[in-house]
Amino acid sequence: MFQTIKALVLREVKYRDADKLLTVLSAEAGKLTVTARGALRKRCPFAAAAQILCYSEMMLVEAGGKWLIREAEPIEQFLPLREELEKLALGCYFAEVLETVGDADSVNPELLRLGLNSLYALGMEKYAPEHIKAAFELRAVCMAGFLPLLDGPDEFFSLTGGRVHGAGQFPGSPGQSLPLDEASCAAMRYIVSAPLKRLFSFAIPRESEARLRRVCEAYLCEKLERNFGTLRYWQNVRGPQGASNPAKRTNFGQTEPDYGSL
Repeated sequence: MFQTIKALVLREVKYRDADKLLTVLSAEAGKLTVTARGALRKRCPFAAAAQILCYSEMMLVEAGGKWLIREAEPIEQFLPLREELEKLALGCYFAEVLETVGDADSVNPELLRLGLNSLYALGMEKYAPEHIKAAFELRAVCMAGFLPLLDGPDEFFSLTGGRVHGAGQFPGSPGQSLPLDEASCAAMRYIVSAPLKRLFSFAIPRESEARLRRVCEAYLCEKLERNFGTLRYWQNVRGPQGASNPAKRTNFGQTEPDYGSL
């Protein structure tokens, strides 16, 4: 049995001497584990297509209940991410989130588009990495089925309840609610509903964006019930100060490059 897919490589693990086991996310077949025989050999014709964070067209063959790569060609390698450790680390965090949210039993093309658009935006440097990260995290957790309730007072956001609340209305437990303000709450409303090609096209004051970033990261980790090793690594690489370049001042909804047609 053969099938041809376009897939983003989310994980690569060495298998035997020269092979790799890849976890990939495709629009056609969802999340798959595929074997790339000989991918670690210098003369492997599809070595480039079998790298993490590479979006590739793959011809797969089923053998013994497993999928093997027969042919593969890279479509987009996101080369700017491979030139800077901080960007590569953040891209690997995106991949780990996509692997967590992706489902082997169902197809979700929008999740793949989210990943591809986020990696592209990260390489383009139009927005700060933290800005892209916050929008990616909130939209990813929505795709996992945890759409936040954002109607009401915008003073706090309950991580466990997934909703905004006022100081005296739903105080929550220590560590379960984080502060918001009008601008950061408006950005959350935008992120959960914006077309993917306009996902990053918003700008809010620096202090409000800092609150947005804290909420989006904490909410994703809370609802997916895990700590991400790639997130910790990115935080270590980034350092205590981080790349604090503010997002460009754009109007909400500006169209961005989109991988939806690929």
